[in-house]
Amino acid sequence: MREASTGLLVELEPNSNVTDLLLEQHGKNPAHALYSRKGPAGWIDVPARQFLDQVRALAKGLIAGGLTPGETVAVMSATRYEWTVVDFAIWFAGGVTVPVYETSSASQVEWILHDSGARRVFVQDQAKAALVQEVLDSSALLGDRLLGVVRMDNDGAAPNMASLAAAGSGVSDAELERHRTSAGLADVASLVYTSGTTGRPKGCEITHGNFALVAKNIVLFLPEILLQPSTRTLMFLPLAHVLARAVQVICLSAGTTLGHTSNAKELLDDLGTFQPTFLLVVPRIFEKVYAGAAHTASLAGKDRLFAAATAAAVDYSKALDTAARGEGAGPGWLLRAKHGVFNRLLYPKLRRAFGGRLGYTVCGASPLSSTDAHFFRGAGIPVLEGYGLTETTAPCTANTPTRTKVGTVGIPVPGTTIRIADDGEILVKGIGVFKGYHANAAANAEAFVDGFFRTGDLGSLDEDGFLTITGRKKDLLVTAGGKNVAPEPLEEKVREHQLVAQAVVVGDGRPFVSALVNLDPEGLENWCAAHRIPAMSVAEAAVNEQVRAAIQAAVDEANKLVSTAESIRSFAVLDADFTVESGHLTPSLKLKRSAVVRDFQPHIDRLYG
Repeated sequence: MREASTGLLVELEPNSNVTDLLLEQHGKNPAHALYSRKGPAGWIDVPARQFLDQVRALAKGLIAGGLTPGETVAVMSATRYEWTVVDFAIWFAGGVTVPVYETSSASQVEWILHDSGARRVFVQDQAKAALVQEVLDSSALLGDRLLGVVRMDNDGAAPNMASLAAAGSGVSDAELERHRTSAGLADVASLVYTSGTTGRPKGCEITHGNFALVAKNIVLFLPEILLQPSTRTLMFLPLAHVLARAVQVICLSAGTTLGHTSNAKELLDDLGTFQPTFLLVVPRIFEKVYAGAAHTASLAGKDRLFAAATAAAVDYSKALDTAARGEGAGPGWLLRAKHGVFNRLLYPKLRRAFGGRLGYTVCGASPLSSTDAHFFRGAGIPVLEGYGLTETTAPCTANTPTRTKVGTVGIPVPGTTIRIADDGEILVKGIGVFKGYHANAAANAEAFVDGFFRTGDLGSLDEDGFLTITGRKKDLLVTAGGKNVAPEPLEEKVREHQLVAQAVVVGDGRPFVSALVNLDPEGLENWCAAHRIPAMSVAEAAVNEQVRAAIQAAVDEANKLVSTAESIRSFAVLDADFTVESGHLTPSLKLKRSAVVRDFQPHIDRLYG
């Protein structure tokens, strides 16, 4: 199949915008808890009435400060409740939100403020305020542009959210309404900057229609998740990422109670107290939970039991998948019996790690190992993998509770068409596709063909319209022998090993394929304990023969996926970590392949003698 579509389920009035979703929820039930905030004594619900009042007050403060419809306002903060209040206040005031990752460097902040034209910026605390001020004081790009910096905490002196809201007390409701209704579906709601895996980030113009139409249609597309009584979810992904923002608007449209957390060390505790009914996750969360469960079993001397439970969960899920594809009858009686035993003894402990009430997880942002997907589904935590980009307002395909094929990223969401070009590139047209790149005509000319957005990803559609991602067009390696190699499947398989944090396949223009591997410190510690090997540092492990042998076994498993000409012939274990701070990962934890190849070129050269 070369093209698949799903029809639009909901249409909206052209002169409406995202703020109407909030007014709709308030109109249904002003007392309904749209959000929940973490306090010293637990989670405190925020009813629609209270949230709307806070949004309106802050929006009036922006208007009093001179914000005009269509003007950009930057937000630099970790995920928190105040982020959401600021976002909607900007929209109520007729402004355009410009997210900035809280981990951004001074040069990145400078570029985004310059390119977006933002003259106001909200920051999470005094430290971020100092960073922005440092940028303003030293920037040649920004020149004498005046920027108002508002803190999102209320510690210390003004300006902060409280003082800004107080300044707007003289703005009339009629003036606020004029600003709120100034934008329609076709107008830009947010400038979301791409992660910048290559070159400078580009500002993606996400419209009110993108956010609102995606939200309204996804709610009806996933009723088993979003239209159940008392749905709850905990947002811990960065709200600067378009996926988190899109899901947040979807939750508002569904009336789902949303909590926020950004402290990774407190995540498991927060899941336990918040008890979400569904969760948006990235693959690394599953990897960490699985590794932790395996380590706990190992310390208790239950390695074999855990391995058997893992095999039963994976086999059970695979049998369900085979049946869904019409290729089998589902789990047999013996597998059902094994699965039933583990479902009483071990799987509930895993489910409790996610709060105990979790019905579904939605996984995106980067590829998920099919083994992990099968394991968690088999253990009673269904994983629905989806696909999207910043330019598609995140979800453009997704698996659903009733239509799931593990290993695929699902079918087109409503109002979306997926086409596969002759060279295998995935093309997208639909309600989520952005308006274009901000002030970048050259990029826009390259981005579209026949009305479809060119994703740069490679994939295929099966006979049922399910999309499988096979690689990234620009990441394809061509060896000296002319063999095309997609690195992602190899990297994904190697990364399944407990010891491995990241794997980067190289070999463009080289006689054979190699890999750079770095180690997961926590995985290394657990692996040493499980194998009764004295603890060692990452530097020691990088040259340890037992560690190298274990990674070679992981490489051998990966090589089973490909032909001999595509297989990894050699690898180097790096005494280095790939992080956002090191410049090797984007804030959404995607690998910056070009940065890794550039910075570790000497290691690559040594692999080829």
